[in-house]
Amino acid sequence: MATTFKPRMSDEAVESKTGKKWSRWFKHLDAAGGKKMTHQEITAHLSDKHDVRPWWTQMIAVTYEQARGLREVHEKPEGYEISVSRTIEAPVSKAFKAWTDEKVRQKWLSAKLTIRKATPNKSLRITWEDGPTSVAAAFVPKGTGKCQVVAQHSKLTNAKAAAKMKKFWSEALDQLKALLE
Repeated sequence: MATTFKPRMSDEAVESKTGKKWSRWFKHLDAAGGKKMTHQEITAHLSDKHDVRPWWTQMIAVTYEQARGLREVHEKPEGYEISVSRTIEAPVSKAFKAWTDEKVRQKWLSAKLTIRKATPNKSLRITWEDGPTSVAAAFVPKGTGKCQVVAQHSKLTNAKAAAKMKKFWSEALDQLKALLE
C-alpha cells in the first residue's frame, strides 16, 4: 500500500501549513513509533511535540495511517464513511422536499429510511434501512435557483460496503439531479 499511496494534499500545501513535506512527517512518525501508536497517540504526539494545529494533526495522522497501511481510505474509528455531492439546477427548498416528501423521494431513491432530525432546507439526519448505518444529507445554496446536495453515509462495515454505497449514492444523486432539473 505504501508504494502506491498518494496523499490527497500536495507536499507544498502540507509544508506551507506545517513546515514539513509528507516524506519528513512519515520519517518522523516512523522514528517515533507511529506504526504502533493509536490514532489518538499520533495526533497527541503531533500536537505536543511539534505544535501542529488540531485540523492538521488529523490530516497528518490519517494520511500517515493510510500510507503505512494502518487505515484504509474512507475508514473512520466508528466504521467507513463516504460522501457524494451534486450541484443541481434547482432551489434548495425543492431539493430538500425531494428528500422529505416520500412520494417525490420514491421517484429517485429506492430505499427505506427514517428521518431522525430535519433542519428545513439545510440538513437531514437519517437512519438507513439496514439499521446500524446512517446518512447525513446537507443542502447548500449556490446562487439563485441552484444548490449543492451532499449525502454522507457513515458507520459502514468495511471498504467493500463503502465502495458499494459510494456507487449507490452517486447513481441516486444523478437520478435526483435528472428529476429536479
